[in-house]
This record gives sequence, C-alpha cells and structure tokens, in this order.
Amino acid sequence: MYLFTKEVAVECDSTVVLEPTEHAPAMARRFLAGRFAEWGIADDHDGRLIVSELATNALVHGHGPIVVRVFRDEHDGLPVIEVWECATRRLVVFPAQPGEDWRFSLGLMAYPDPKGKGGQ
Repeated sequence: MYLFTKEVAVECDSTVVLEPTEHAPAMARRFLAGRFAEWGIADDHDGRLIVSELATNALVHGHGPIVVRVFRDEHDGLPVIEVWECATRRLVVFPAQPGEDWRFSLGLMAYPDPKGKGGQ
C-alpha cells in the first residue's frame, strides 16, 4: 500500500494507491474502515461494500495501480468514495431510468465508450 506524497495529493491521508492484486479489495475496505473510525462513523458496512465493489471492478477490468480516495464532501460533510485505475477506455455514467429495476445497484451504470465521445 502506498500513500500519495503531499506533492501529488493535498489530502495524502485520504488517498491510497494499491497494487492490482487479489488483496486490493480487502485493503481498500480496511482503508475505508480506518477513515470512518477517524471520523467517528461506527456503521461502515455500506461504505465497505461500495469500496470493495469498486476496487474489485478496478482489479478485474482495469490496468495498473488502483487509487482509492475516501474524504468528506466540503459542502455537506458526507463521506465520498472514489476508486479509479488506468483503464484504456473512457467510462460514461448514465443515470438510472424510471421503471428500471435498480434495487441491486447504486443507480448508476458505466459503459465503455470506445469512441471517447461521451456514450450513446
């Protein structure tokens, strides 16, 4: 696990770079649990689930190191979870459409955009 230096990221305690191994999702969960504990958030179940899913997707579908950021939104103080990797294709996020069954997702779908023009 590598922390960004202050020259690379201002909030170095909120960002971690993980090697793309089978241990990355567990390390991402531990990182998030530590941040939540620092903030006094006892119920971190949803956060650990989300960061685990995102880190797993980055591991399976991406290339190179996995970057995890967990910080508080400057406007409302709610936790923000970001995970990214070095994918060669741009992902486009589409909001859930009315009438679709999104009970088992986060309400967003990401599709590879092979033309890099913002999706279809």
